[in-house]
Amino acid sequence: MNTEPTRRPRAADILRDPVHLLAFGFGAGLAPRAPGTFGTLVAVPIAYGLALLPPWWRGGVIVALCIVGIWICGQSARRLGVHDYSGIVFDEIAGYQVAFAIAPFSLLSLGTCFVLFRFFDIVKPSPIGWLDRHVGGGIGIMLDDIVAGIYAGVIWLAIAQWIH
Repeated sequence: MNTEPTRRPRAADILRDPVHLLAFGFGAGLAPRAPGTFGTLVAVPIAYGLALLPPWWRGGVIVALCIVGIWICGQSARRLGVHDYSGIVFDEIAGYQVAFAIAPFSLLSLGTCFVLFRFFDIVKPSPIGWLDRHVGGGIGIMLDDIVAGIYAGVIWLAIAQWIH
């Protein structure tokens, strides 16, 4: 499966197109190295802001991000002609929201969820790796990061409860 275009998309083209702008995390996905990490950095202040909302609002916004992300990531990938281009980081933004929503609210959780989410998104233990390789389209782009977020959030929740 082709994962990168034959030529790198121009930043001006990405930033001018609203779909690419969102998919690339307002430009974070244009980072020449570790675009997923930069995309997750964009997610951190968003997660902090969402944590201030009532739980049902927060949950609704996260579900909406995941659903809209399927379309955004799928459209961006189609326009680039690549299934899961590394610069598409909306999936990291949404996946991190899932992780932090599960975790207890604290600054320590913000950082720990970041590290755990990046670990699971990079290492891709089962079923994350399987989902990444076998599920196509926008759903495939989003689903492995949502599961990585669940792993990160649940593991940090268990650790946080164990140490307190």
